[in-house]
Amino acid sequence: MAFAPECVSFDRGDGSVMGQFQEKDYGHWFEFSRNDVLVISPPAHGGKNVEFPHKVWVGNDYKNPQYRYAKVGKTVAHVIVDETADGWVVEKWDIKNKRDYPAYVEKGL
Repeated sequence: MAFAPECVSFDRGDGSVMGQFQEKDYGHWFEFSRNDVLVISPPAHGGKNVEFPHKVWVGNDYKNPQYRYAKVGKTVAHVIVDETADGWVVEKWDIKNKRDYPAYVEKGL
């Protein structure tokens, strides 16, 4: 499981951690938090820009936390995995067992 760092936790951080989910293909667990920076990208097939309002935490190195910008839904997450000269590379992850943390839900955010 990739845990979010303490800087986004409820008790020691800014409280922006929102929940967790399990990636369907490999069974890996990830935590996600609110993204404080507006990141938008057009989809590869064209159309309107898509906003990525979440950070998916992908590393367990607490000295150097790593995240990817994402848009996490109920059954799918769109994750920016790379940046090329042509723009963002976005992967679609099928997810299951998404859980919103109660403390985040109680705040009404």
